[in-house]
Amino acid sequence: MDKLEIKGKWNEIKGKVKQAYADLTEDDLKYEEGQDDMLIGKLQQKTGKKREELVKWINSL
Repeated sequence: MDKLEIKGKWNEIKGKVKQAYADLTEDDLKYEEGQDDMLIGKLQQKTGKKREELVKWINSL
């Protein structure tokens, strides 16, 4: 399973995610260390994408 790698650059990534999915809120994109699964779960609910797709996409930003 892919590992989400966003340490140290989440604010930059968050801006790109919001550009792609304008309907996401700050609460949807709230990230705390060790809470990767919660973040991905919220994104899955809002986007309808699979976990692997989201992890790969976020890591590519």
